[in-house]
Amino acid sequence: MTADPDAIPVGEDARRVDKPWGHELIWALTDRYCGKVLVIEPGRRLSLQRHLVKDEAILVVSGRMLLTLEEADGEVREEELGPGEHRRIEAGRIHRYEARERVELVEVSTPELDDVVRLEDDFGREGTSAP
Repeated sequence: MTADPDAIPVGEDARRVDKPWGHELIWALTDRYCGKVLVIEPGRRLSLQRHLVKDEAILVVSGRMLLTLEEADGEVREEELGPGEHRRIEAGRIHRYEARERVELVEVSTPELDDVVRLEDDFGREGTSAP
């Protein structure tokens, strides 16, 4: 199964947001939850970040990625994930997604889209919530 947002027929209220690491398709957004498909291009990674309120879970649909995640004990660990693997990222936990190969993942979360504290960023966006 591939989740290429360009190939998925979606309702008119879905929107694609281009990112320096790839793109995301926001296919559901209410005052209670958000659903997205993220496509991360090979060798690209999202910011090392945390959310103050946003709680999210990811499911890898295709490809392989490196997940950097702060555990409950405060230790930051790296783990490779592939298709069918999933993790929860609780509010406040440092995390980053990095594509080993083109990766497509589904993210479900609370709806706070701008709740991002960027600690490091390959694209000069530290300290912002810019796309």
